Amino acid sequence: MREIVHIQLGQCGNQVSSNFWEVIAQEHGIEPNGEYEGDSDLQLERINVYFNEGQEGKFVPRAILVDLEPGTMDTVKSSKYGKLFKPDNYTFGQSGTGNVFAKGYYTEGAELVDESLEVIRKEAEGCDCLQGFQVVHSLGGGTGSGMGTLLITRVKEEYPDRMMSSFSIVPSPKVSDTVIEPYNATLSFHHLIENCDEVMCIDNEALMNICHNTLKLKNPNYPDLNHLISLVMSGITCSLRFPGQLNSDLRKLAVNLIPFTRLHFFLIGYAPLTSRLSTGYNSLSVSEVTQQMFDPRNMMAACNPRQGKYLTASAIFRGRISTKEVDDEMVKIQTKNSDNFIEWIPNNIKNSICDVPPIDHKIAGTFLGNNTCIQELFKRIGDQFSVMFKRRAFLHWYINEGMDESEFTEAESNMTDLVNEYQQYQEASIEDVFGEEEEEEEEGEEYEEEESGEEGEYDEEEGEEGEYDEEEEGEEGEYDDEEEEEEGEEYEEQN
Repeated sequence: MREIVHIQLGQCGNQVSSNFWEVIAQEHGIEPNGEYEGDSDLQLERINVYFNEGQEGKFVPRAILVDLEPGTMDTVKSSKYGKLFKPDNYTFGQSGTGNVFAKGYYTEGAELVDESLEVIRKEAEGCDCLQGFQVVHSLGGGTGSGMGTLLITRVKEEYPDRMMSSFSIVPSPKVSDTVIEPYNATLSFHHLIENCDEVMCIDNEALMNICHNTLKLKNPNYPDLNHLISLVMSGITCSLRFPGQLNSDLRKLAVNLIPFTRLHFFLIGYAPLTSRLSTGYNSLSVSEVTQQMFDPRNMMAACNPRQGKYLTASAIFRGRISTKEVDDEMVKIQTKNSDNFIEWIPNNIKNSICDVPPIDHKIAGTFLGNNTCIQELFKRIGDQFSVMFKRRAFLHWYINEGMDESEFTEAESNMTDLVNEYQQYQEASIEDVFGEEEEEEEEGEEYEEEESGEEGEYDEEEGEEGEYDEEEEGEEGEYDDEEEEEEGEEYEEQN
């Protein structure tokens, strides 16, 4: 079956992934000790998408846990589902990166990357038909950004035809955990643009707002935020793991969501999200779930989809739903919000339906959108980057690890180009698509004008030549007359 190799990096990546494995284990009826205690054959049918079967029927997650300090690994081991993971798949250093991208990419991380690759290779070789890799990391710290992008680059070199998707926790607009986040994030995006197939952008501030405003949690903490991300991660691969009417997988998502190679950064959302108090008062319908999926307040990154336009989108439904209902809702959404969708991609929403609902709801939906408003996120990080880089603040931490200033300017210009590309396609209309043909026609007309102009000039030149011939003939005639007169005079004198 189409297996996925899961890679979790750094403190953030490991914490999010711990919660994710809890959700996946519960969906497949796996107990914390790895034994199956489920009640349906469907849970076991495609369990090998995320799990390997060990001895005595024990199931082991196909996960590689990486960090440059041992503390995070100890936390994972002591968690509820810590005994699930294979001890050989823990790869960690001792020194840490101290939040510096250069340490993760060039020095500390480079020493550990071969060991990590060996574990990844071993897991990949044990797969019947590897679908791709799923990476969870943050772009603000050192290990997630530096070693994360290094590992993505190396894995992509080794498996160029497999899908590479990443769940990247990007810096928030107001809340900042580290001062040098803009540097780390900009340098990371530089590599993600080139080496990743799908990047799901998530930020803590948007998740906090969802917890406060939608879920009505008074004091949300990191496990609450991580649970939201886990729901989306399990929703994206549910069609691989359970039967359904309309299937989807990582490759189908990429083909339908990415109109241009570099524009592969997605907004993600999940529905239904309601507070526990109001759960009994809401009727869950396809219409309700669809409305909530496209609601800007549900997006897990701090940018407003109404300020941009959807190039493409994907809606993955779970539960016993009729396909007609889903199709009707999608038509309604596109008709009602036609200004928010690019007009030169006619049917730009991909649907998929999985028959098995999540544990706590009868119907659920996962949303992925390729919206041009994501440029706000890049602009925000770019502005913070340029302010610090002008003064060369904190740069010595990177240069001391062997980096060069030119890498910073290159990363900044790459991100600026990406912003310009998003803006260009946001402003493009149907007429612009045929702009190339118009240009060709104009060029043809100009060419004809030039040709006719040249012919005219050529005729004029011929005219000038005619005048020149007449002048020459006239001059020759005059010369002949003078000669005849002189000869006549000489003849008369001789006589």
